[in-house]
Amino acid sequence: MKILLVNDDGIAAPGLAALRSAVQDRGEVTVVAPQQQHSGMSHAITIHRPLRLRQTEQGHILNGTPADCVIMALNGLRLKPDFLLSGINHGANLGSDVLYSGTVAAALEGVLNGIPSIAFSLAGPEEYLSDAAEIVRELLFQDPGFLLHPDLLPQAGVLNINIPGLPKAEIKGVRFTRLGVRRYESMVQMRRDPRGDSYYWLGGTPGTLKSKELDIDIVAVDQGYVSVTPLQFDLTNYQELERLRSRKRVPT
Repeated sequence: MKILLVNDDGIAAPGLAALRSAVQDRGEVTVVAPQQQHSGMSHAITIHRPLRLRQTEQGHILNGTPADCVIMALNGLRLKPDFLLSGINHGANLGSDVLYSGTVAAALEGVLNGIPSIAFSLAGPEEYLSDAAEIVRELLFQDPGFLLHPDLLPQAGVLNINIPGLPKAEIKGVRFTRLGVRRYESMVQMRRDPRGDSYYWLGGTPGTLKSKELDIDIVAVDQGYVSVTPLQFDLTNYQELERLRSRKRVPT
């Protein structure tokens, strides 16, 4: 089995090392990761400056985005992986956050190139990375071919998996979920530098979700479950498309 590992936190991220430890004895593992932190980069690619790739003991390092890393792996290094695993991201990728996630985007880039792909994120402190790595290993390999089985991996999308920041013994199980909506409070913070000029930080804290439905990814993780959500890159709203097609033409 040939496995490509990517992430958006950078080559030195503990989450990438944890993911590698979970799978390194199960096949031929290749790492292609960004040189630095690229959280929130989504599916951006680099087209206005040259990319530089170098190899170290940690893997291949690219001065580009997560999507760049996948493109370089498949088209620059000419790799032909059987599977692509992205993560383990330090921080949740839940609900509408997936639109900004470099972790999820890297997995989607894999699927766009015909590689079955899974994104992993830890919704909690780094101290639980070893627990998360154990869960990743169980999800992938415990029941032979569990998530790596062709019948389970989406044909035109990815599995987005979020693991609660808890000791493994306290995790209640696995839920197959849909995306929720995650809104942030205090999204823009204004501060002043020593000269009195203003500058801004984007961030904020997630607002409280009122729903208690365990089939929503945000709720499932909050309640201590591993959330597995199938995502697709086709953003077409088919219901709206049919509604538009059914409308009578307006005379021009």
